[in-house]
Amino acid sequence: MKRLLTLLFILGFIKIGGIGRIYGNNYEVKSPDGKICVTVNVGNEVKYSVKHDNTVIINESEISMELNGDKTLGLGGVVGKVGRNTVNETIHADFYKKNEVRNNYNELIINFKGNYKLTFRVFDDGVAYRFSTSFKKPIIVKKENVNYCFDDDYVAYIPYVNARKGDGDFLTQQFFTSFESQYTIDSISKMDVERIAFTPLLICLKDGKKAVIVESDLEDFPGTFFRKGEGNSLVSVQSTYPKVEEQGGHNMLQMVVKEREDFVAKTNGTRDFPWRAIVISENDAELMNSDMVYKLASPSRVKDVSWIKPGKVAWDWWNNWNIWGVDFKAGINNDTYKYYIDFASKNGIEYVILDEGWAVNKQADLFQIVPEIDLEELVAYGKERNVGLVLWAGYYAIDRDMEHVCKHYSEMGIKGFKVDFMDRDDQKVVDFYYRMAAMAAKYHLFVDFHGAYKPTGLSRTYPNVLNFEGVYGLEQSKWDDNLHQVDYECMIPYIRMVAGNLDYTQGAMDNATKYHFKAIYTNPMSQGTRCRQLAEYVIFESPFNMMCDSPTKYIQNQECVDFIASVPTVWDETVALDGKLGEYAVIARRKGDTWYIGAITNWKARSIEIDLNMIGRINGMSRIYQDGVNANRNAEDYQIIDKEIKDNRLKIELASGGGAVIILK
Repeated sequence: MKRLLTLLFILGFIKIGGIGRIYGNNYEVKSPDGKICVTVNVGNEVKYSVKHDNTVIINESEISMELNGDKTLGLGGVVGKVGRNTVNETIHADFYKKNEVRNNYNELIINFKGNYKLTFRVFDDGVAYRFSTSFKKPIIVKKENVNYCFDDDYVAYIPYVNARKGDGDFLTQQFFTSFESQYTIDSISKMDVERIAFTPLLICLKDGKKAVIVESDLEDFPGTFFRKGEGNSLVSVQSTYPKVEEQGGHNMLQMVVKEREDFVAKTNGTRDFPWRAIVISENDAELMNSDMVYKLASPSRVKDVSWIKPGKVAWDWWNNWNIWGVDFKAGINNDTYKYYIDFASKNGIEYVILDEGWAVNKQADLFQIVPEIDLEELVAYGKERNVGLVLWAGYYAIDRDMEHVCKHYSEMGIKGFKVDFMDRDDQKVVDFYYRMAAMAAKYHLFVDFHGAYKPTGLSRTYPNVLNFEGVYGLEQSKWDDNLHQVDYECMIPYIRMVAGNLDYTQGAMDNATKYHFKAIYTNPMSQGTRCRQLAEYVIFESPFNMMCDSPTKYIQNQECVDFIASVPTVWDETVALDGKLGEYAVIARRKGDTWYIGAITNWKARSIEIDLNMIGRINGMSRIYQDGVNANRNAEDYQIIDKEIKDNRLKIELASGGGAVIILK
């Protein structure tokens, strides 16, 4: 009996004092509104599950991180102190879809013996967790195990990697990708076990709910892909660390990995790792309001942002420098770019970009400029006309001499760089993004990352990073006859845009119906109507927004230019009004006292009644850009009408592949 009492006393001491190895402990944390509940089970393994009211979002899923030296965070962990916290604050947002972001969450922090912790944050619209370590010496991470186990065989929207031929096995080859894929819509059980998919990735749950997998604060660590796991699960895959690289790839502008290590990262021993997050919606439109990735990112490291000027840019490459009615030969030369600058100046467009071709091909040297270009003359010409110049640059060409390049061109008067063809997200390339952002900020340059992985909050940390590609953008219409762009564009706001802004490059003036579209590289067109192209300047988030078509074509369509030039690229407020994944989307954005509402539909013509009560009481007239009555036959048919708002409701007719814009004061 005495031995039994002694044993009970010891067990009680361990339980009360939190000392020793604790198995089978459950910790709960709920969202501020109480709808989302996360249960964390700390046993020999750490697992967590998520419910939204009575809907299972995530079944018990293991969390761990494997380090060198046979140490695994989350395996056989000994719990020390457990903390809880509630935050309800407002984040000031620079160059975003709103100027204030509400950051309200409940937090659970589980500290483990052995100098690491696991933090959960539960918001009203989702859940995020991350590991943090406090080791004195650097560490090597062999892999992080991020698992999402579901309770049923749900339909998923899967952006499979389009693998390129390269060294290594098929999995390794998939790490070389431009992150430009349309969505394969299939059940989890039917996923291709050999292929990996990048994020954001969407799961259709019960009760009409959706879950979108994202990550944030991806610093000094590789991005995460997913593949099919056992049962109804997704398991993580990360790019292993490059061991041997050599110059190559597109026009010798890339570093191609020839051999990889058997680990994913070598990093500081004291650090926070990226957030693993899942955004949860009760209805589809809620996904378009998400700020999850932004609010999880590290705060701005740029103290003075007054020099950063978002805006629109006249773009040369998509329209193939295709201007006419002039007395010079169009192409990559000063006369052509002066024409672009004159067009931009006349229409109040802030920038002109010099895309690929201004620097000598295949040299990866940004100080070798083709003889047809006098860059200093163009900078001076643009400055006189209040138009800034932006330069395209291949990844390796800028990385090999980054500070010299940034300093030289900043002093010349260049405003920013469009950096292209990274086509990887291993630790070394992720590090490049952060170094490039910091160096550009040092010399007052902004950055548009093309050939890029999806945004992971970098634009909050470095607000001079105005845009990311990581999307199957309008450029695909130059070469893909089997394009499904109209359907894809009705998925982007619910999936890809949950991660952040995107360089989609809309603005085409040659528009085609479903049956008239043809990919023509030198004279491209868009799928869907003219008003769809206009609406995408409201629908798509893009602080640095391309005007893809030729100045000559824009001059012939001055009404459209007037609209495009007047639309803001950053906003004071954003409200998703209506929508259904893959079918249509309606978003309202406010700048000052003016609301812009954009609407797009898939190939189904539809009538939409917009409830304006979500943005307040609207009185007076609206200006509407809408599909013309014959837009189903001729996609370029549109009309502009002024209409009085009554009862805070507005009915809009959208043609097949159509769109509309409503402007309200």
